[in-house]
Parts: sequence; C-alpha cells; structure tokens
Amino acid sequence: MDLVLNILKSVLYGVVQGITEWLPISSTGHLILMRSFLPMHVYADAASNENFWNMYKVVIQFGSILAVLLLYFKKLNPFNPRLKEAKKKSIYRLWVMILIACVPAGIAGILLDDLVDSVLSASWVIAATLIIYGVLFIWLESKEHRYTVETVKDITPKKALGVGAFQMLALIPGTSRSGSTILGATVLGFNRSTATEFSFFMAIPVMFGASLLKIIKADIAITAASVTVLLVGCIVSFIVSVFAIRYLMQYIRRHDFKIFGVYRIILGIIVLLFYFTGVIA
Repeated sequence: MDLVLNILKSVLYGVVQGITEWLPISSTGHLILMRSFLPMHVYADAASNENFWNMYKVVIQFGSILAVLLLYFKKLNPFNPRLKEAKKKSIYRLWVMILIACVPAGIAGILLDDLVDSVLSASWVIAATLIIYGVLFIWLESKEHRYTVETVKDITPKKALGVGAFQMLALIPGTSRSGSTILGATVLGFNRSTATEFSFFMAIPVMFGASLLKIIKADIAITAASVTVLLVGCIVSFIVSVFAIRYLMQYIRRHDFKIFGVYRIILGIIVLLFYFTGVIA
C-alpha cells in the first residue's frame, strides 16, 4: 500500500517537474513546496528518506533532459551522415557554446551542493527568490530591447559564458534554472526564442551532471521500491516535458514573460503566508 501511494505521489511530482522545469517559475522550488503537503516515505527511517529526497528532486529532472534530446535531436546531432560538412561544424560549435555556458554552474554546483540542501532550500528563501525574480521579469519585459543574438549561430564564447554565470544563480531553489538563464540571456541581447532554446540546450549537461553527482553522493540502500518511485517520476517528467516545451516555444512567439513574473510574485506571497502561519516549515 505504501509503495502504491508513493508511486502516485511520484506521478504528481513528475507532472509538476515536467511543467515547471521549462517555464521560468522554478521546478525545484515547486517540488520542495509540494513535499510539505505530499511527503514520500520510501524508507523506514527519517535519515534515509531525507537522503532519498535530496537525490530524487534532482534526478527526476533526467526525464526532462530526455525530452529536450527527443525534440531537438536533429538540431543537436552532428553525426547524421546526410548533413553537409558546414552544418556539422555549426552543430559542433553549438555544443562548444553549450559546454562553455555550463562551466560556471558546474563548478559552483560541486562546491555548494551541500549548502544548497542544508540551508538554501528553506521555504522563506524560495519565497524571496520567487518574488525577486518575478519583479525582475516584469521590469525587464517593460524595457525596450535591442537584440544582437537572433539565432544560436550568433552566440559567442563571451555571451555563452555570460549566460552561464547567470545559471549559477539557479543553485538557489526558487530562482529557476530556465528563469535565470532566460533572464540573463535577454540582458545579454538574446531574443526570446533564442534565449529559451539555448536555455533548453544548457540543461542537458547541467542536469546530467547534477543527477550523476546526486546518485554518487546518495547515502542510501538501493531498493526495488526506491528505484520504482524514481523511475516513475522520471518517465512522467519526460512525457509532460515534451508537451511543456512545445507549448512554451509556441507561447513566446506571441507573448512576453510578464505572466510568469506575476505568477512568481503571487506564489511567493502565498509561500510567505504559509511560512509565517506555520503551515509549512
């Protein structure tokens, strides 16, 4: 019975992860808040449950990575024999820009991983970052922009590293990895579609590396129940992510990001109210 309940909870976590990973509203923040109302008890002791959760909330993102690889396989695969040499070189160059952009967050993630789990996952921190970045999105979208990067081909190493620096901010739950990278890319002159697309691509090595790090560091006994719960979350996250990515790319062709800024502020205020009234820890 407990396994069935945990699987059902993992389905809900997968749905939320699949939606919120790609929208600039913080997937990790949503998962941490959900845990206050829907805790999973996969292990009998509290310490193992906590260790499992710290792994689960990151590794579940692996399903989202697979969605990006599926939808953008042709654009990211340089090994297609039908491609002309110039196109292959263009894809190799794109991968170099992606890897450059991931260096800052990769280093910071390794150094600050324990700090994020022990200190920065507090409810009030999530609320504050939700509100702050919500205000920034509304402010940024209210300004006029001059775009210098209109396709991924226009991305330079300097621009890629700049976006990567913004991605480091996403280590703080509630910030949003896609939110910080899209915000940073927009500041650096990317148009909305290119900023969003490059944010998707940056997620591949970052999420893969973060998932691998969490699995290596996980101090728990691997059981059939824990593997099942994790796999269910990843699979659901993958399926939902496919639709979420398609929706977001269609949405930004006609709209700006202000609505996400408003959502973040409202959610941040609700979290603060829950925090101060003791509803959540």
